[in-house]
This record gives sequence, structure tokens and C-alpha cells, in this order.
Amino acid sequence: MHKERIDIAHVRRNPAGRPEIISLDSFRQEGGTETSLVRLRKEFKLAQCRCATLLPHGEYQILQVDAPNVPAAEMREAVRWRVKDLIDYSVQAATMDVLDIPVNGTAPGRAKSVFAVTANNSILGPRIHLFDSAQIPLEVVDVPELAQRNIATLFEEKNRGLVLLAFDEYGGTLTFTHEGELYASRRIEITLNQLMESDARNRTIYLERIGLELQRSLDNCYRQYSLISLGQVLLLPVPGLPELAQYLGANLDVPVNTFDLADVIDFPTIPELKSSARQAQCLHTIGVALRAEKAAA
Repeated sequence: MHKERIDIAHVRRNPAGRPEIISLDSFRQEGGTETSLVRLRKEFKLAQCRCATLLPHGEYQILQVDAPNVPAAEMREAVRWRVKDLIDYSVQAATMDVLDIPVNGTAPGRAKSVFAVTANNSILGPRIHLFDSAQIPLEVVDVPELAQRNIATLFEEKNRGLVLLAFDEYGGTLTFTHEGELYASRRIEITLNQLMESDARNRTIYLERIGLELQRSLDNCYRQYSLISLGQVLLLPVPGLPELAQYLGANLDVPVNTFDLADVIDFPTIPELKSSARQAQCLHTIGVALRAEKAAA
């Protein structure tokens, strides 16, 4: 959900083939978010779906910390106290989940790590209440990094790590995945609109900044996960900025290619999704729906 619109995707997994996007729509919020959700519940029969929602950047934190040496059943509580000085609100007011980072590929001698995904209850509670009030069964509250992981998994080559970079209205999301697992992520504070609307001077600044951020991320991955062979960097094309892929490809020591969702997902009834701009707008909504296998808003 966004301030002025709600994106909604319905994805069907095919065990024997590619996922298929059954529907993908964007609706302007009219009469408030709850009213909009009620309208969507009726129009798309959401009460019969497994539904998920996505927290936008700024409403959560994803932190990588050393894994406490405790039994699995105690991990979440132990991590909660480990991150208490890394968040700007009381740990008692946090809802948190822990995501394991596999030790496969980790450089020898490095401690095992986990991701702590945390959100302030003052933000999360009202979001959940909106769905409850609209009588929409909410099963998952997700974040963009994990939604993008679901997309990246579809593009992975066997025994190769993958870096995927996509820009939207909130900025750039960079993920490093291997065998369907998220190993690292990074935010780049440059929005899709900034890239599309930049003049020659700002465009050069943005290109250099993105290249630097990406190189730093690659260096970090090489140090932490030296046993994983990186296959390529995949970039969602930025409309009107073809030189981004060319610039990154010329300045990095790993192949850089652009990607199209049509290469891994079917959407025969949604021709507008052939546009890279539309893919950028809805990429993470589709990624959440891949997890939920039904509908995401």
C-alpha cells in the first residue's frame, strides 16, 4: 500500500512450470485506506485468499547480527535483546522475526549471522488493524528485501550467487541471494523518478554513486561469502536510462545484465506488465504474492 494508491497482485504457483500472474492492478485510494480495502475485498473476493501486505521502506529495519549461541526455540528472544541498542524505540514495543543466513558459502572463521527484521508496534498495529477492519484475512506482513529475494530466486543459476538491483519510488534495493536464500541486502537512496528525470550532471552523479554502492556491496559479499561463486548482477531497466547497465558493466568485474519478468513469469492477460516502468512499480508486490501464492496488497 502507498499513500495514494494500492497495488494488488494475485499469483498462482505451478509446480510443474512457471508462476503465473493472474491479476495485477493499481487503485487510487478514495475515501481512506480502510474504505479502499473493503472495496477491493469485495471486487477480488479477498476473503477467500491467503493475503499479504508489504511494509514500505522507513517502516521497518532489517539488521544483520551475529547469531546468539542458544537453542533455536530461544533464538528470537535472544536476538531481540541483541538489537535493542540498534533500534530507536523500545525493544518491548517491537515486533520482530529472525531470518537465518545459511552457513554454506560463509568465509572460514566468520561467525554465523542472522537477519533481525523489526518494526515498531505503533506502525505495525494500525496496518494490521486496517485489514482486520476490512475483513481481509492477513497472513503475512513482508518487507521489500524478502519480496525481491522471491523474484531473484526465479533468475538464479545453479550453484551461482546472484545480485539483483531494482529501483522504485522509494529508492534502490540491492539483494544478494544463493539457492533461494537472502545473504545480504543494501539500500541505495536514489529513487526511480530521480534517475528518470535527472539532467546530464545529476545523471553522472547518480551513475557514479550507484556504481560505488554496488562495488562496496560486492566487496562485502566477497569477504563474507567467499565460497559462493557470483554469476551476475541483474538490473531492472530504468526507463530512459539505458546507460546505467552499460556504466555498471564497464566498471565492475562481474557481468551486468538487465532482466525482464517475462523471462521467468507468465502474465498473458496483463500486457501493461511488458513495460519496465510497470515492472518497477509492482516488482515487490509481485514478489510478496509469490510467497503468499494468492494475493498481495
